[in-house]
Amino acid sequence: MKKRVVIVGAGFAGLELAARLSESLADAVEVTLIDRNEAFYFGFSKLDVLFGRRAPEDVLLRYGDVALAGVEFRQATVTAIDPRRRRVITDRGAYDADFLAVALGAEYDLAATPGFQQGGFEFYSLAGAARLREALAEFEGGTVLISVLGHPFKCPPAPFEGAFLLHDLLVSRGVRDATEMRMTYPMAAPVPVTPEVSHMFRAALEERAIQCAPKERVVGLDARERTARLASGGSVPYDLFIGIPVHRAPAVVERSGLAVDGWVPVEQRNLATRFPGVYALGDVATGARTVAKAGIFAEAAARVVAADITARLRGSQPPPPYEGDGPCYIEFGGGRVGKVEVNFLGGPAPSARIIAPSRELAAEKTAFAATRRQSWFGHHTHTKPAEMTTGGQS
Repeated sequence: MKKRVVIVGAGFAGLELAARLSESLADAVEVTLIDRNEAFYFGFSKLDVLFGRRAPEDVLLRYGDVALAGVEFRQATVTAIDPRRRRVITDRGAYDADFLAVALGAEYDLAATPGFQQGGFEFYSLAGAARLREALAEFEGGTVLISVLGHPFKCPPAPFEGAFLLHDLLVSRGVRDATEMRMTYPMAAPVPVTPEVSHMFRAALEERAIQCAPKERVVGLDARERTARLASGGSVPYDLFIGIPVHRAPAVVERSGLAVDGWVPVEQRNLATRFPGVYALGDVATGARTVAKAGIFAEAAARVVAADITARLRGSQPPPPYEGDGPCYIEFGGGRVGKVEVNFLGGPAPSARIIAPSRELAAEKTAFAATRRQSWFGHHTHTKPAEMTTGGQS
């Protein structure tokens, strides 16, 4: 009898895990992939929507087109997880598993920052990116404040990519000289993987005259006065506020008993939780050492989990440990993309190899997305409009 693998969450981690199991264990497992949305989109597509390069409906890849042998997709909202019994309850039925993989990602808690919903914008959701795009079309100058509202958060370069591309947009519209761009973030430095990576971002910000205040966190907005209140006690005026929302584990994960201090602790070697046969991977997971929350690292984790399940079923040696490694593509504007090849866990400290921005890397980023579309969705992918929820199970 085939073993049952249930994957909750169909983002980078869930899709890659399903694909790997389909390749290596189609004869031995039945895979059920569950997500509340009907479509997937790459995180970097939000920048395409924000800056008018693509419409929201054009970046969606429908889960109904998943082309993986032995994998069934179920669109459903997970309402409960019992990790001891490896049982998942949804609004459309219950699923029991021999192996359970929790890849529900991180959700956005806009309400965690008072006034943010009334007085600010975000671009970490497709709907938010589209709304901000409309506001930017009417912006004629003033102070733009871009603030990271909590830590950790998805894709650490994204706030800075947004700032670089916004600078270019304002220049092209002839209003950059009439605009002051400022950033606040709770980290000591931008993208603090290594000092060299942080320096690269600082230099790019300085080149564009974008003022930065590290170790500063906005804790509330006064929408009427257009001021942002800082945790340190000060305040910052703004005309346009763009926030990276506070992130948290989905409520269903918190209720399950999997989470400790907000996230799901795992053995980083193989992403196993303290519950036998239960893995957590992607943005929802945490470990003894920091790994950034980003799709490429979730994908790498999925490869290790697939290999670990395969080893357990085949009786073979366990796979090499998860290293939290992968390439991160970064938009610098002007059609140029840089790349940082990161490894968080393979040595005593994180390492990073920086490759300078170029148009060639922009083409490589496009190819990166194309290979995932083909691997996960097959040759006949569609991008029909689909109703999306904000954040969460992807």
